[in-house]
Amino acid sequence: MEGQTRAYLRGRFGDHYRRAGVSPPPAAGEREWGYIPFRAGETRMVRHRSLLDLGDFGDAAELGEFLARERPRHVYYSAARYDDPGADSMDAKGWQAADLVFDLDADHLPAVDPAEDSYAEMLSACKDALVRLLDFLEGDFGFEDLSVVFSGGRGYHVHVRDEGVLDLGRDQRREIVDYVLGEDLDFESLVDTETVAGLGRKTPAEKRTIPTGGGWGARVHDRLMTVVDEALALPDDEGVDRLTRYVGVGEGRAEAILAAADANYDELAAGNVDVHPALHELLKAIRDETVQRERAPIDEPVTTDLNRLIRLPGSIHGGSGLRVTPVDREDLAEFDPFVHAVPGTFRGQEIVVDVKSPGETPFAPPSGDDTFTVSADEQSVPEYVGVFLMARGRAEKGKER
Repeated sequence: MEGQTRAYLRGRFGDHYRRAGVSPPPAAGEREWGYIPFRAGETRMVRHRSLLDLGDFGDAAELGEFLARERPRHVYYSAARYDDPGADSMDAKGWQAADLVFDLDADHLPAVDPAEDSYAEMLSACKDALVRLLDFLEGDFGFEDLSVVFSGGRGYHVHVRDEGVLDLGRDQRREIVDYVLGEDLDFESLVDTETVAGLGRKTPAEKRTIPTGGGWGARVHDRLMTVVDEALALPDDEGVDRLTRYVGVGEGRAEAILAAADANYDELAAGNVDVHPALHELLKAIRDETVQRERAPIDEPVTTDLNRLIRLPGSIHGGSGLRVTPVDREDLAEFDPFVHAVPGTFRGQEIVVDVKSPGETPFAPPSGDDTFTVSADEQSVPEYVGVFLMARGRAEKGKER
C-alpha cells in the first residue's frame, strides 16, 4: 500500500470515528484492548492495553476520542474480563470471566471454495451457517443474552453473555464446540432406552426411541422421516433404490425398512426406532448425513480460547472498509453486508482510484447491474467502492481531477 493510499484511508477512518458513535462492550474497563495502526509496514498488534492506557481516561463513553485520534486500521477487545487488563502478561492480568464467543469464517466453510466463489457468495454461505449456529445456541442451549455481529470481513461473530457461561473453563467450552459440530455423535447417544413390562412376558423388554422434541435427536429423526416419506411415495423398486444409497443398507434391508415403516408409520413418526432392526443401520447412515448438513462449522479455537481478542462492533475492518456491524436477530434475513455495513461516511461522493486488480466488486451499482465492475486504470468510483478496493490491495489512491 502506497503512502498516499494509507494516509487517505487513515484520514477517512478517523472521519468515521468522529461522526459515528461506537458503543463499548459491557464491562469495557475490565477488558484488554488492542489495535493495529495505519503505519507503513506495521502489522503487529498493539495490545495489553486497558481503556485507561488508551486515552488517559477511564470512562468507556470516551472510547471514541481514542479512535478518532489514533485512526487505527483494526480494533479489538478481549472476550475476557480481568482484574488488571493492562498487565503485560496473561498471568498477571487476573482472569475473572469471559464471554462465550463463536466465529464463523467463510474461508473455513466446507461448502466454500475461495478460489471459485465470489466474496458475496462466500458471505451468503456463511449466513446460512450462522442461522444453523443460532438454532443450536437458542434452541438447544436456551441462551438468551447473545448478539450477532458481521465481522466486516469474511463472516460473523456471536457473543453470548448469559450469566451461566461467563465462568466456563476451556474443557466446558470444548464440550459446547463438540456439540455444535456434532462430534462423537454415536447412535446410542441419540436413543433413549426404556424398560417396559408386558402381559405374558417373563422378562421386561426394552423400548428404544429417538427424541423428537429437540436437539440432535430431533434433527436426525426429521431427516429420517423425510427420507422414509420420499421412499414410500415412490414405486416399490425406486423406493428401495432410494434407501440403498445409504451405507449399510442393502436391498433386503431396504425392503424390510419400507414394509415396517408402512405398517408402523405412526410409531416411527413418534420416534420408535424398534419397528424393525434393519432401521438401525439406516439411522446410523442418516445420522452422519444429518451432521454434515446441520452442523455449524465454527472456528473452534475462538470459542475455547479464554483470552481471545475479538473485533470491536462499530469499528471499521481495515481489510475491507466495511463496518463491524451488530445485526438484530429479526433483521438477519434481510441483512446485506454490502449495503448495511457500508459506513455512512463513505457514501454520497466519488473518488479517483488507480485500479491494479480489475474485475467485479460485491457492490451493486446504481445502473441495476448485478455487480460493480472496475477496469485496470485510473477511474472515478463511489467512495465506498474505492475504500474497499484500496483496503483489499486492489487499488491505490488516484489523483483527484
